[in-house]
Amino acid sequence: MVEGSMTQGAGQGPEVERTATLRDFRVPAYVHETGPYADSTHPGDVVPPHEEAVPEGYTPTERDLPVIHRGDAPQTGAEPAVPAAQPATGPGPLYVVGDVHGYLDELVAALQEQGLIDADGQWCAGTTRLWFLGDFTDRGPDGIGVIDLVMRLSAEAAAAGGYCKALMGNHELLLLGAKRFGDTPVNSGAGTATFQAAWLLNGGQKTDMDRLQDHHLQWMARLDAVEEVDGHLLVHSDTTAYLDYGRSIEEVNDTIHETLTRNDADEVWDLFRKFTKRFSFRDEGGADAVRSLLDTYGGTRIVHGHSPIPYLLGEVGSEDGEDESGPVVDGPHVYADGLAIAMDGGVTMAGKLLVQQLPLAD
Repeated sequence: MVEGSMTQGAGQGPEVERTATLRDFRVPAYVHETGPYADSTHPGDVVPPHEEAVPEGYTPTERDLPVIHRGDAPQTGAEPAVPAAQPATGPGPLYVVGDVHGYLDELVAALQEQGLIDADGQWCAGTTRLWFLGDFTDRGPDGIGVIDLVMRLSAEAAAAGGYCKALMGNHELLLLGAKRFGDTPVNSGAGTATFQAAWLLNGGQKTDMDRLQDHHLQWMARLDAVEEVDGHLLVHSDTTAYLDYGRSIEEVNDTIHETLTRNDADEVWDLFRKFTKRFSFRDEGGADAVRSLLDTYGGTRIVHGHSPIPYLLGEVGSEDGEDESGPVVDGPHVYADGLAIAMDGGVTMAGKLLVQQLPLAD
């Protein structure tokens, strides 16, 4: 677990999104990026005067995070762990999984390490409750394989008396939009945009699109966006934008499902745009932003993915370009006065795909 204070600028509380700087989203010095797209920032509201400002009114028509090739750097881990003891009565132990982004092999290894699946990839965790925090596809090589695994484990876990469930991430919305609307122009707030262009720009994989079937689309469209389990408020994105969709968990999830059912490209784009916001819980005002969600939806801690821990800590690359080592992520990052737990270990940048039992040991 990484304990630490938030870095790089100020979260402005529940009404305002935290601004990222050019350093937040530039390609790290330790990797060579290929492809036709330039690096971009994630715009917001306030940038320190010595940093280059970005346009107000963020709309995700540029790359949200760099698409980084992992190369030959494998994810390493300890020997497979013994599954958490199963209680005689009541629910089983609770686990959460951070962003996967198509890295199927890393996911299988991490689940095996925690004793949740066996050597054959079958559920072996009994009544354990497993939550994925979203972002199954894009950037990595096998997003459809990841979805297929999660869907299969859902059935196997239910048969064993446990469950395997998932939340909707911004990349599920992006893939749904790319499939449904393609090159249909949408009102991006900064000119004309399309889901197809945004999907390609943010790591969309042709192999995923070619293998995408109706049952995958239906599964993604039915995912909930928010859930509260054992005092943990589970969401994908570190943003207060959920408050725009309802004052209860049920209302938020219903509103999002209704938006997807109406199938209006501009409405779905706006939903995607809001889910792509990040850094609301960092730095000054971040704890208040977390409290605004906890006070509304319940829970004592928020658990999220979306923003890689190396970016939250400002530990990606160096200003002089001499840092050639990858990020070191040992576990979840606890911040915002201990109210927030970040679970995106940065698997897309040779970090770590995190699978963690909750509650965290203090």
